[in-house]
Amino acid sequence: MKSCAPFYAWPRGGLLPFGSSLSGALRLRLSAFGAMTLATMPPADHAKLNDLESFLRGKIRGQDHAVPRIASVLRRGQLGLRKPGRPRGSFLFLGPTGVGKTEVTVAFTEFLLGLDHLFRFDMSEYQTQESIGLLLGGKLGERGTLALAHDKHGNGTLLCDEIEKAHPRVLDLFLQILDAARITMANGETLDLSGFYVVFTSNIAAAELLELQHSSFATMERHVLTHAQRAMRPELYARINEKLIFKRLSYDVQLEIAGLMLAEETAYLRTKGHVIEPSDAVLPFLVRHGYHPRLGARPMRDAVERLIGDVVAANLLRHGGASGRLVVDEAVNAMHIQRHE
Repeated sequence: MKSCAPFYAWPRGGLLPFGSSLSGALRLRLSAFGAMTLATMPPADHAKLNDLESFLRGKIRGQDHAVPRIASVLRRGQLGLRKPGRPRGSFLFLGPTGVGKTEVTVAFTEFLLGLDHLFRFDMSEYQTQESIGLLLGGKLGERGTLALAHDKHGNGTLLCDEIEKAHPRVLDLFLQILDAARITMANGETLDLSGFYVVFTSNIAAAELLELQHSSFATMERHVLTHAQRAMRPELYARINEKLIFKRLSYDVQLEIAGLMLAEETAYLRTKGHVIEPSDAVLPFLVRHGYHPRLGARPMRDAVERLIGDVVAANLLRHGGASGRLVVDEAVNAMHIQRHE
């Protein structure tokens, strides 16, 4: 296979052209590479990249420290500023369940590429060596899950949840992808995965974080990254572009998340003709019922939809309408709608 020289490669012999400066040579290489990439990107995509950080901050709460580093990898990936023969970018998201690791992956994929470009792999389904066949396919013409993802668009995001549960041989496959952006399927076909982002999530050391919750974030970060390095093969860990620790959600952040989901739900109900005006007591009520110490904010959306949906359904059946002020009755630990007279 003919290799492609990286854009930052030196001239043959390791010497710069006579009369050239180091910075001038690099500018020449970078400008040629950048012009090629930017020329193929519509202006609307440039605006998207400029808006990327603000979009992610609006979608993911409580992880402001991670957003700039995520956006940096994504911008370079979208502009083609990554080494040839590598995926567009790769991430290892570490931290407790329900703090936004999967949510941020869904968000950036939908924003940049479209939600149908997200391909999710639950690594608990790949715990045995035999499960390699699920990824690579069989020898009788079966297409593996990696081939199906590649065939659909040729680019996107490969999201591997709970990577610590995967069999070591399965991780070897992802090492190949990170190293060369290529994988050979069971039928001998070689797939080019250079158009994909690769995201690993993990709960490694999440339990220990509870004991360190009063420590500084720098201490927690060192602790989790040390555990991750021990748990993963050094070659795999070293090839991941960004390793990020997601914080546990403070109570204020829990309220923010509940507020976002409440706004989505009331906006949806408004399209059905039901105008709901939540009182100040609604958000704390939703957090009490939607946040779990172990699962984080993961149950929040279901709780919001269920609790508000039940109140609306009850009012529709009893009164034929469900518009009004949404209030909390602490005596019975329930919400109800005060109808406007």
